[in-house]
Order: sequence, then C-alpha cells, then structure tokens
Amino acid sequence: MRLTKRQFLASGLFLALAGPALAARDNLDSDWVTGVIPDQPFNIDIVNQRKIPPQFRRQDVRFDGPEAPGTLVIDAKNRFLYNVTGPGRAVRYGIAVGREGAAWHGTAQVGRKAKWPTWTPTANMRQRNPKLPVQMKGGPENPLGARALYLYKDGKDTLYRIHGTNEPWSIGKAASSGCIRMLNEDVFELFGSVPVGTRVVVR
Repeated sequence: MRLTKRQFLASGLFLALAGPALAARDNLDSDWVTGVIPDQPFNIDIVNQRKIPPQFRRQDVRFDGPEAPGTLVIDAKNRFLYNVTGPGRAVRYGIAVGREGAAWHGTAQVGRKAKWPTWTPTANMRQRNPKLPVQMKGGPENPLGARALYLYKDGKDTLYRIHGTNEPWSIGKAASSGCIRMLNEDVFELFGSVPVGTRVVVR
C-alpha cells in the first residue's frame, strides 16, 4: 500500500531510514535533511521544516479566489502555489520562482507528469550559461527534482513546469533560473493528488 507523505511521516518509518540516507547524501548538509521518503530509483529527502520560513511551509488555508476545487493557482509574486481543495479552502505550498517562471502568466493544463524527470535547459538558459548540458537525466542532482508537472496550453507545451528542487533554501525566493520550484516532498505530494488535465491559473 502506498502511503501519503503525511501518513509516512506519522508512521515513524522515516526515522529508521534517516541515518543511512544522511550518511550517503552529499548534495545537502545533514542539518537540512530529517529523513527520506522511499522512492525508486532514488529516495526523496525530507527537509528540516525549521529551515523553511513559516509562511512557506505546506499548510491548509482559507482561499478566497474564484477558482473551482481541483484547480492549481500560482501566485508568483508572493511565492505561493494553491491546490484548491474545496469551497474557500486550499493547500498552500511555498515556491521559488525562476526567471522563466516569472515571465509567463495565464491559464494552462497539466499536460503530462514525470517522475525523476529529465532536464532539458531552454535555449535562453543555455545562451546565458553555455556550460549547461544539452540534457541531464533525472536524479538527486537534477534541478527538476523528484517530480515535474508540465503545463500545456491549447495542446502545446508552454515550456513552463512545476517541479522539485535540490536547492530547498531557494523556496520563497526569486531563483536565478527555472520555472516553479517546490520542495521535493511537496511536489511528490502534489504529483500524487493532481491528475493530468488539471487546470492551472498563473497570476
């Protein structure tokens, strides 16, 4: 049986896994990681919430927007992503917004989803930084993190993504590149609750 993130954390299983995982990790300092969510082919780090400003931690909140339940609403200016769960309610996540993410607003749909996605930097990103790879396979070092939701409009890829990050300290900030970053544990949860076809509103 697959556990949700909340069920997994409550079970205490992550505590037994934390020691070996922390010893093996070299891309995050140990004080950033409190455990792992078992996943394939890589485990997902659980971030120390005390490192994240309180307003950017996952929380259930009142939502006064006009969007219907089942909609994702991205407030790029304030660095929040809302998953509208019911009338006047939403789960709010802290995000980081990169240069590409800040450049696009409107409505779209989740056109596809990917686990441990491959990263293909855009032409603009490679022009700014010629050292970037043409493509990078998914994994803990990949900037797209553990999961990605690809946004489409009128059947075409907008090149706009909601994705995880291996830089959790960027949450709540303006990132140098990329689209919408979430903590890997948060995008893991969102990935499991949001189907392809979900409406996305980017303010």
